[in-house]
Amino acid sequence: MTRRIEDYGMVGDLQTAALVGRDGSVDWMCLPRFDSPACFAALLGDEGHGSWRLGPAAGGECTSRRYRDGTLILETEWDLPEGRVRVIDLMPPRSEQADLVRIVEGISGQVPMTTELRIRFDYGNVVPWVTRDDGALLAVAGPDAVRIDAAVDLTPGDVADGFVHRAQFTVGPGDRVPFVLTYHASHLAAKRPVEAEVALRDTETFWHSWIAGSTYTGPWADAVHRSLITLKALTYAPTGAIMAAATTSLPEEIGGTRNWDYRFCWLRDAAFTLQALVGTGFIDEARAWRAWLLRAVAGDPADLQIMYGLDGRRRLPEYTIDWLPGFEGSAPVRIGNAAAGQLQIDVWGETLDALHLAREAGLETDPEAWHLQKALLKYLEEHWDDLDNGLWEMRGPRRAFVHSRVLAWAGFDRMVRAVEEQGLQDEPVERWRATRDRIHADVLRNGFDAERNTFTQFYGSDGLDAALLLIGQVGFLPWDDPRVVGTVEAVQRELGEDGLLRRYLNDADDQVDGLSGDESTFLVCNFWLVDALHGIGRREEAVALFERLLSLRNDLGLLSEEYDVTTGAHVGNTPQAFSHLGLVNSALRLGRADSTSAKIAGLQARVAQG
Repeated sequence: MTRRIEDYGMVGDLQTAALVGRDGSVDWMCLPRFDSPACFAALLGDEGHGSWRLGPAAGGECTSRRYRDGTLILETEWDLPEGRVRVIDLMPPRSEQADLVRIVEGISGQVPMTTELRIRFDYGNVVPWVTRDDGALLAVAGPDAVRIDAAVDLTPGDVADGFVHRAQFTVGPGDRVPFVLTYHASHLAAKRPVEAEVALRDTETFWHSWIAGSTYTGPWADAVHRSLITLKALTYAPTGAIMAAATTSLPEEIGGTRNWDYRFCWLRDAAFTLQALVGTGFIDEARAWRAWLLRAVAGDPADLQIMYGLDGRRRLPEYTIDWLPGFEGSAPVRIGNAAAGQLQIDVWGETLDALHLAREAGLETDPEAWHLQKALLKYLEEHWDDLDNGLWEMRGPRRAFVHSRVLAWAGFDRMVRAVEEQGLQDEPVERWRATRDRIHADVLRNGFDAERNTFTQFYGSDGLDAALLLIGQVGFLPWDDPRVVGTVEAVQRELGEDGLLRRYLNDADDQVDGLSGDESTFLVCNFWLVDALHGIGRREEAVALFERLLSLRNDLGLLSEEYDVTTGAHVGNTPQAFSHLGLVNSALRLGRADSTSAKIAGLQARVAQG
């Protein structure tokens, strides 16, 4: 059976996550953290690389599945000739240990069930030593150990059987058969597992309480709340960091080599994250994200990175693991991300923009944070015109990317506005203002193609970049400026594929990203297009595109990084924070009465009427 990325749902405990397929198999789980080695890695190989299937003995995909309303509790159901059965998967928010809880619930008839457990530490490379401990299984290898408590007896296979542990049992109406997997460091004693039914109740209470804090009441509440829950699930609770995705190396092209590790935090997401969290009432999460951001970027401004680890660590060395063949043969599988060492000038502006948004939202400020921002700006003042790798982590030559210069302008603009709005004294605001104006003039002079009436991807480029859609959003030019309108229309025309956008065309400037292969339409860029269409007064078109994007979510409301319009499949790492941030922010923007949008629409109507 060919697998699809959209076949997977996610459960998590705010420190790690598990991906569960439509066949009831846990095929990806890293312990004890999101960025730890996986003990179930079948997602990037086969069942022999670690998996835990729990479902009908007859096998096959489920009949239906859903999240319990307002939670991250996954319910997967099979409707069979023998009867109907449900598997409930959850991870209680962690206090001390990581627990994966699975409960089989009989609904009708008598359904034969089976479970097959293959624990493989170190991304499927290490078979653990398994013993019994007070009726439970205890699997140990190196620093890692997991305990599995089950209401049925798990019998071991031999070498020829691949060291799989199996159980077969039958459930009828009202039967509930629990399984609990608990992680602990191998040098410590195993702790008692959570009680499955108590964990189910407490986990449901936690998520209901959390999502009740949302202030969003617009027309797309179900989609927005599912995205917010997903973003919360991608949050590493000890530090407040929100990582890009729960996976590594899910391909941007099936069978291709564009496979990256996304289990880290990108500064490019900072402003979008704060907009989404503040805009929906989650101030505590916004405050925690801001605190992580300040800790991560502290130090010499020249050393600012584009991404950091969940705890703010800087070293994210990239290497490949050859024993995993990759999702549907998409190799290599990469761990770490070499793009962390790239130069992206936009991150200085994005950081300053995010901290400005935090100030506007009323989050606490302190003098040290302001001193840090001034240090960042001082570096930017000296380096804004450096060539860089750009927002999309190009592995080709460095260029003068327009988006990078626009975000450098935004950094100066936010600092000037902070001085003006807060009445701060003894700041070189005139110098900052002059630099802001110099960057603005430079971009207009070198980054705009007057013949095509559009900004370009970089100075002298023939290509476009979907990030140009942010020019109006960051305030570089007003939405009704003809150059902004022209850019939106050009991006839509030249980067569109079946009504959806790619982020750029790699062949427009001789393999601009320096990589072989291809990719698909990039989902967050399409949410940016929703925002841009709304901004230039084409609200009906914006709403139609937004609702089409909602239809691309899988049956659980999850989005990956990209969408292949040819096959109708998700591609790239999943679930993707950037995509869900785009969804939330577009819903917020469409829900506002935008005076500029209304003004343009009125003008267009008057022109049409003569």
